[in-house]
Amino acid sequence: MPFPDLRAAFAALTLSLSTMLNPVLAGDVVDTHSYANSAEVRTSHLALDFEVDFAKSRLKGLAEIQFQRLKPDADRIVLDTRALDVRSAEASVDGTVWTATKFALGSDDAVLGRPLTVMLPAAATRVRIGYFTRPEASGLQWLKPAQTAGKKQPFLFSQSQAIHARSWIPLQDSPAVRATYEARVKTPKGLRAVMSAEMSEQRDAAGRWTFRMPQPIPSYLIAIAVGDIAFHSLGTRTGVYAEPAMLKAAAWEFAETETTVALCEKLFGPYRWGRYDLLVLPPSFPYGGMENPRLTFLTPTVITGDRGLVALIAHELAHSWSGNLVTNATWEDFWLNEGFTEYLTYRLTEAQFGTARGDMERVIGVADLKTDLGLAKSDEDRKLVRAYPSKDPDEVFSTIPYQRGALFLVYLETKFGREAFDAFLRGWFDAHAFQSATSPQFLAFLDEKLLKAKPGVVSQAEIDAWVSSPTLPADAVYASSDALAKVDAAREAWLVGKTPISAMGAGNWTVQEWEHFFEGFPTTASAAQLKELDQTFKLTGNGNAIIASHWYRLAIKAGQTDSVLPAMTEYLARVGRMKLISPIYRALAATDAGRAQANAIYKKLGAGYHPIAQQALERILAGS
Repeated sequence: MPFPDLRAAFAALTLSLSTMLNPVLAGDVVDTHSYANSAEVRTSHLALDFEVDFAKSRLKGLAEIQFQRLKPDADRIVLDTRALDVRSAEASVDGTVWTATKFALGSDDAVLGRPLTVMLPAAATRVRIGYFTRPEASGLQWLKPAQTAGKKQPFLFSQSQAIHARSWIPLQDSPAVRATYEARVKTPKGLRAVMSAEMSEQRDAAGRWTFRMPQPIPSYLIAIAVGDIAFHSLGTRTGVYAEPAMLKAAAWEFAETETTVALCEKLFGPYRWGRYDLLVLPPSFPYGGMENPRLTFLTPTVITGDRGLVALIAHELAHSWSGNLVTNATWEDFWLNEGFTEYLTYRLTEAQFGTARGDMERVIGVADLKTDLGLAKSDEDRKLVRAYPSKDPDEVFSTIPYQRGALFLVYLETKFGREAFDAFLRGWFDAHAFQSATSPQFLAFLDEKLLKAKPGVVSQAEIDAWVSSPTLPADAVYASSDALAKVDAAREAWLVGKTPISAMGAGNWTVQEWEHFFEGFPTTASAAQLKELDQTFKLTGNGNAIIASHWYRLAIKAGQTDSVLPAMTEYLARVGRMKLISPIYRALAATDAGRAQANAIYKKLGAGYHPIAQQALERILAGS
């Protein structure tokens, strides 16, 4: 029987906390990406028990789901699953006596998976599901020792956002449903488990690592990693986990994390999650970072040796307010997570590194936005809030909700003044703490707290243009950067032959300046100029993953693929971050010859990418 040592008091406390802090929104929210009947029966607490089997690339799982009956006569709970082998279902009144209950899996959908319907006896307060994950689970990646830094032990990590939690846990996989959770994880000898929760430092008497998350969170923030993982303290409430071979470099790179947390609190209000730790994952992690509460997952590509990319830490930390504390209730409200977080990141970067650095980041963000607006396949994809849901939230992933959302908040700040807008932001976080919210809820809050309080400053039509129009409003407020203007001037002067390449001063550029340099580089540059650029700054094979990605894209677009192909292929073999590799594959796929090269590279390397990255790259190669 799972969790015989759980204290009844803790269970009662977490149930009470979840009930108090997780108001019922399901009646108002239609989540097209979940089968869950959360308007009738709503999860309040999860108790998870995993055995990690690297030989079979699977978890043996037991998921206990405590729930509230919002509809008193509800006789079933519907859970989300994808590629799970469900073996049993039981129900219980008190968690001590369990009886088998009927269950059924519905038809399979390529995106949503299969609904799992479990019948509920009249007095039941919880169900328990026994299951196995499959090796192809989209939310898990199983790495062989050769794919890790240490090369000796295997590694497992999860990525649950957006709707991948259901591939390793049967649950109500909707961001509108928040629950507390606890877990026990049995790992092979010599391997440590970490999760997005309070963590034990040693195994328990049964040989399991134990975890507890007392704050209610949405399912996409449940996270796990297992491997040869070591820890280095960065402060009283911060630290970094990584493979031993990477730990020293990671600890140096992120040494200012404690200071950043304190600065965040000064700007946005109290940090409400206890600790803030970081986990540096193997290179196949598909994102820059994932804001799992208490334990941000990070790509190793941010370890540059100069702390030049620590703005990524600011972004993931800012999610502790926008996203984790106040969560989008559906994936159509994604900008409430990412637009807010991007805005908070700019504010934090400005406070920590100065206005000039913040402006640089804003300019680069707008360039990314304009690129993705051009790549978007429909006007719906260009809006802040879609008029109708996408079939797959991953398929429409772009910087648009990030950067357009941030621009919207910059616009509001400019109109109402920073002091008033900061008070508004804090009020939003405080009023909706540990809740999931919709775009209409935010707009109603905005109307009440700012528009009506200061009439005539911003009209409803202006708000509608930001939210519902596919084009950016004409009065959007854009940043400018003297540093990046100098990069533009240096690039142009060298390209037209006014100054030698040595006069550009690029040896002292930040990563952000290099990004801007490449973003504005014309594909009409001569082969000789590209060769000089490469030789002077050693771009082919460059150790900075950001700079290398931009360089390879430029070489492809300028028709110089063959000159970088070996180094680029090696790069694509060791970097799995989608932001860096997807544009390379896209640049290759722009021509018939390049598409053939891209397909050949992907055929060789694709198995090493995360399943989410595989899906994204296959869409690019298919031209969709």
